Amino acid sequence: MNQEKKYSAIITAVGMYFPDKIYDNKYFESIVDTTEEWILTRTGIRERRILEEGGTSVLATKAALDLMQKHNVKADEIDCIIVATVTPDMLFPPTACLVQKRIGAVNAWGFDMEAACSGFLFAFQTGSALIESGQYRKILVIGADKMSSITDYTDRNNCILFGDGAAAVLIEPSDDKSFGLQDSILHVDGSGETALHMKAGGSLNPPSHETVDKKMHYIYQDGKAVFKVAVKGMADVSVELMQKNNLKSEDIAFLVPHQANMRIIDATAERMGLSRDKVMINIDRYGNTTAATIPSCLTEYYRNGKIKKGDKLILSAFGAGYTWGASYIVWAID
Repeated sequence: MNQEKKYSAIITAVGMYFPDKIYDNKYFESIVDTTEEWILTRTGIRERRILEEGGTSVLATKAALDLMQKHNVKADEIDCIIVATVTPDMLFPPTACLVQKRIGAVNAWGFDMEAACSGFLFAFQTGSALIESGQYRKILVIGADKMSSITDYTDRNNCILFGDGAAAVLIEPSDDKSFGLQDSILHVDGSGETALHMKAGGSLNPPSHETVDKKMHYIYQDGKAVFKVAVKGMADVSVELMQKNNLKSEDIAFLVPHQANMRIIDATAERMGLSRDKVMINIDRYGNTTAATIPSCLTEYYRNGKIKKGDKLILSAFGAGYTWGASYIVWAID
């Protein structure tokens, strides 16, 4: 892979934003038939953040500005903006356009990437390929979702899982190909179409009184079916990526998993031979924020001084579609 690309795509800056409003497990005890202990035991989640006003573009913009301010990135330097999301403000224009305007990235083009919980991973791969080609210098990849906008808060199985948030990374080229994105294995399987989806709102079932009355604009999930394939999918692809790149457990500084369920995370880490202290975790504080989970972990762990230059990371995700995959990166910034 390194021999075919002009440059290596490295992460040079990170940022994130989570709203102030908190829904803790006690809150869900008051609105559905559940308990704090059951939620924590089954999911690993203690609380999640909720955006009360505005759409996903608000989250994405604030994450982008956080990155720019903390890393002294100028808006007019950004060449492209990719927003991974399943909750765009509107079907069109792309949320990337709204972010571009609000941050003042006058020289940027951009688009949205819709790959559910694998969205950031797929967007990161796409942005990295653009950097590796030598055609672009700075690409902003944002994972952002306002999951509360498509969550049915009478559905006790799903409403406890999701939160709102956004996180971003800046990708730039490096002549040193030992850093940055080293390899990826990505998959889709459309046979998972009906196990995890939103039934209406697209061209198949446009909005109508009937679709609203039937609650077809909320997340539908066959939890047991998704859990089984997610455990296998994330673990299999992560181990495959390790084997392909001759990586042993002791070589890996961190697994950076999609934060869907603590049991899925633990199962993936176990298959990879990693202890809990080598797994990035923030699901307890934010829940499942879909495309924002992986970049928010990277941001938090970097800012807390837990990642150092040269660390080998495996990013792994599984989402609706089905979509899943893993990426192997070597951290490039101090």
